[in-house]
Amino acid sequence: MRGVNARFGARSASVLQRKRQPALTRRRILRAATAEFAAKGLAGARVDEIADRAGVSKRMLYHYFGNKESLWLAVLEQAYTDIRGEERQLDVHRLTPREGMRRLIEFSIRYCAEHPEFVALLIGENLHRAKYLRRSTRVRELHTSLLGLIDDLLKRGRRAGVFRNGVDPAELYISIAALGFFYFSNIHTLSTIFGRRLDLPEARKRHLRHSTEVILGYLRP
Repeated sequence: MRGVNARFGARSASVLQRKRQPALTRRRILRAATAEFAAKGLAGARVDEIADRAGVSKRMLYHYFGNKESLWLAVLEQAYTDIRGEERQLDVHRLTPREGMRRLIEFSIRYCAEHPEFVALLIGENLHRAKYLRRSTRVRELHTSLLGLIDDLLKRGRRAGVFRNGVDPAELYISIAALGFFYFSNIHTLSTIFGRRLDLPEARKRHLRHSTEVILGYLRP
């Protein structure tokens, strides 16, 4: 009986591994494609390089994603899924409105600092005027939930008397995102223009404090 159970367990593990393999392969391709696209953009990226990075054949890559443009869109969708997933982990519903908003601002700016590939991908897609992102319903759904989260913070803040009336959640999010995105997408030119090393840890901390004060100051009644 013990031998039968062992064989059954081994078969079950093997079946589970086979089922997991496509998902693992897909993730490996997406990671490799993210690095290649972030470094070279859609036009400069080479499928051969992505396949080599991922340890798969070009044929397998095309089997999973169809063509380079579809892979680019899949990378963009994954990038937005990742940032929205981490935002949900902030669990701001359990915080006071002001502290929840502070946590959201800090997260947004730190995410740009810690994920230069995300900034690079957004720059690339904007150069294409969102030609590929417009095909995605998934990204719009992700941002609907984000706006709902911000709207809830604003409503709770108004009821508590700590936030002003008349704030549009989408406009507020654009302002928060801009404070992180612009700083890190232009960090080299800004450092040169102002003669400051904006990439240094202390400069980043200063910008984070400034950005938080700007947004929370605007929200004050």
